[in-house]
Amino acid sequence: MEIIELVSIISRGEDSEHQFKKNITNIESLTSEMVAFSNGQGGTLLIGVDDNGLITGLSDDDVRRLNQMISNVASQRVHPAVNPTTQNIITDGGLILVLSVPSGNNKPYQDNSGIFWVKCGADKRRVSSREEIRRLFQESGLLQADESPVRNATLADLDIGYFSKFFERRYHKTLQQNGLSLEQTIYNMNLGKNEMLNLTGVLLFAKNPSDILPAFIVKSGAFSSNTLVTDNYNDSRDIKGKLADIFGQTINFIVSNLHQVQNKQSVNSLGEPEIPIMALEEIVANALIHRDYFVSAPIRVFVFANRVEVISPGHLPNNLTVNNIKAGISNTRNPVLASLANQILPYRGYGSGILRVLSVCPDILFEDDRNGNLFKVTFLRKQ
Repeated sequence: MEIIELVSIISRGEDSEHQFKKNITNIESLTSEMVAFSNGQGGTLLIGVDDNGLITGLSDDDVRRLNQMISNVASQRVHPAVNPTTQNIITDGGLILVLSVPSGNNKPYQDNSGIFWVKCGADKRRVSSREEIRRLFQESGLLQADESPVRNATLADLDIGYFSKFFERRYHKTLQQNGLSLEQTIYNMNLGKNEMLNLTGVLLFAKNPSDILPAFIVKSGAFSSNTLVTDNYNDSRDIKGKLADIFGQTINFIVSNLHQVQNKQSVNSLGEPEIPIMALEEIVANALIHRDYFVSAPIRVFVFANRVEVISPGHLPNNLTVNNIKAGISNTRNPVLASLANQILPYRGYGSGILRVLSVCPDILFEDDRNGNLFKVTFLRKQ
């Protein structure tokens, strides 16, 4: 790091990737900071700078002690071990030790007491809920929500007629011709085991998925204003059912609350939605397939006077960014669900869907809110 970059960072103040410490004498404090950076996007700790950005500097003895402490924490107190780097920079205000902790490749990380720490804005916090710990394991690829067994969801909850039609369409033979028991077929398709359905099995093929998993619905609202802070709405629905039903009803809800435009059609035509159907289908399908199912919350769809918002629980997975997805790069959060849903929803999983959306809606907005743990897509309406 050059001195100019250092001064620029200090002038901007603390954020999720940069922390200031006047000095560190508490080894537990250093451990929790390094764990939180490793579980997040990585970060830099400037030691010798107080919270207000004033350079206080370190003595030579401080630097030797801190380097020994950092080595001890990285190898003995952060699990799995991490590999930070340090750099000593001399400034007019004194010597600053720059500790750089990369985003970990073996997430999730914990301290030697078994506590998981994550970044929360410019600070850090302890992860205590089972739901959030599962999300950390999900990001590591060690656990997938779509394969998680659903309590009290058995083969008796399967819509056997619906499932049979899907099976025949996918494999070009009937369940009877398959020659295997229903339990074995469900297991082979990664939809459950031991006569229990997993999350994918329930979402796609249960008779009444929303009765079993009531949080995983779409809550929708249409407003004549540009804000939720209003007592008046044009339309409001809780959209439930199988994933295919939720998809179709959500598209219908949005379209029914949009203007129809003529474009190049004749005056006798019904017109087309002001937002292209293809773009709406791609975004809604992505929300249903790639949302974080470790978060017990619905997808929210709002039609305002000046925009349409589709808000999914869970930020983009792993290190995926908005710029990545706009370049056609994808990362599948729910691989089993995605592999089966491509024959139920207009979804192919090639990574080209967002590119197609951008081609017809170049002013679409994407917001990856990691602190709020949500992903928002905004279509701007024609005024």
